[in-house]
This record gives sequence, C-alpha cells and structure tokens, in this order.
Amino acid sequence: MHETIWTGGAPIGDYDAAYANGAAIADSAAYAPRWLAEAAPFRERMTLDGRARLAVPYGDQPRQHYDLFLPEERPAGLVVFVHGGYWKGQAIAAWSHFAAGALARGFAVALPEYTLCPDTTIPAITREIGSFLDKVAGEIDGPIHLSGHSAGGHLVSRMLCADAPIAAATAARIGRAVSISGVHDLRPLLRTAMNDVLGLDLATARAESPALLEPHDGVRLVCLVGGAELPEFRRQNALLANAWHGLGARVSAVEAPGRHHFDVVDELLDPQSRLVAALTGDGDG
Repeated sequence: MHETIWTGGAPIGDYDAAYANGAAIADSAAYAPRWLAEAAPFRERMTLDGRARLAVPYGDQPRQHYDLFLPEERPAGLVVFVHGGYWKGQAIAAWSHFAAGALARGFAVALPEYTLCPDTTIPAITREIGSFLDKVAGEIDGPIHLSGHSAGGHLVSRMLCADAPIAAATAARIGRAVSISGVHDLRPLLRTAMNDVLGLDLATARAESPALLEPHDGVRLVCLVGGAELPEFRRQNALLANAWHGLGARVSAVEAPGRHHFDVVDELLDPQSRLVAALTGDGDG
C-alpha cells in the first residue's frame, strides 16, 4: 500500500476561471477607480513638494517611461514597484500612492510603465524592464529592492534570474525582492483565452518562467500571496520559493491571511507593515 502525502486535488478543469481574479473577488470593479482616485492626489502632493519626477523616458516607445518619487532626505536606496495586469492592462497612474510605505522609510521609489500585449511580447516586456532598471540605477545610489504585483511579480522575479537582461553592475546592487501574487510558471496560461492576446508558445513560456530558470547568486526573495487568493496563485507562490530554495537562493513563501488578489498590496501603504519592512531590508526576507 502507498500512503498519499500530498494531493493537489482534481486537475484544473477551467484554466480561465483558475486565473480570473476579478470574478473571485466581491466588488472587484471598484478597485481600479479607487486606486486612480487615491493615486492622483499623491502625485500632486509629491510634485508640489518637488519630490516627483514623472514620465522619465527609458526608451523611445510611448509607454517606455517611469515615475520616480523621492524621500525628504537623501535616499537610502531605491525601491521599484512593477504593476500587473497580465502584461496586457493597467498603468502606473493607478499605483503611485503605493510608494508611500517605502518613501516613509527613506527610499526613493520608481514605478515603470511598459508596452502591453498584443502590441509587444512578454520577452520584449522583460527586456523593457531590464532597460528601465539599468536607466534608473544611474539616478539613485545604494541598494535596489524590487517589488511587483501579479504580472509585475513575474517581471521582478525575472530580473533575479541568471539570464536577466540587465547589466552586471545593476544585478549586483539588487539586495532583495518581493513578488506579490506573482505568476512564476507561464505554461498554464497557454490554456487560457488570454493567450490570444499574450501570444505565448510553449518554448517562450518555458524561457520566461522564473520557476524554470536559475536565480543569480545572492538572491533574497519573499514570495507573498493572499491567503484568500485563487488556488493557482497560492500554488504559483509556493512553486518559485520551492524551486529556488533548492538552487541556493534565500527565499520564503508567505501567505497573508484573509487577503485576496487586489487588497494584498495594501501593506505597501504602511511603513510599519511587515511587507515594507521585508522590502526595505528591516524584515526577515
């Protein structure tokens, strides 16, 4: 006889439902307008204080730019936040205020925009984020800490891979990262309708999946997911931590009790939160 140690339950029957965050969250349609409404006055205050550099280009395409927010004193380093939207939606205008927690801890915070699918491909977005990091690294001294949500969690994890399209000097400055509800294995997305927009094939999905790649030396990563998120996101969260732990990275997988895919980012607003502490170097991550 054989004892069952672990089972993932029944096979996924509906891959679209497995990755449909909005359908799983009550009042999900209210979040994007709320974020936009909260981000606008934050940008206005930072601009009036002379602590905002908006729409700084890192390339010559319309969405190749970033916003940079500065703390009151000399920056202790740089925190990056990359937005999600399944590589096909969202914009930094809705996310500015999530810089507040790291700013209060003395870090500059940069939020990059990037070209969206189907106007580009996920490998090209990876290269855009690499170009952004190399550019913004020249603006702020000190360590660079990365964070990103959902597709943004994929993109910051991708920057930790040994083959990341960033300069060696930039990679050497990356101190730690938090992937928030990240998608770390892209292969399941081949079975979703959204792939009509993403244009992934199996070879590309493998090449762009951090869980199937090797981390560069010295990686310190926290994989964070909401405890009330869809099972696939909880699985994806544990997957990367499991794979990279076996490759020598200092990595942990954390679930935030009761949090879902849209409110799991709220701790970025609070400088005293465990998420901001882990991201800026004052936590255990």
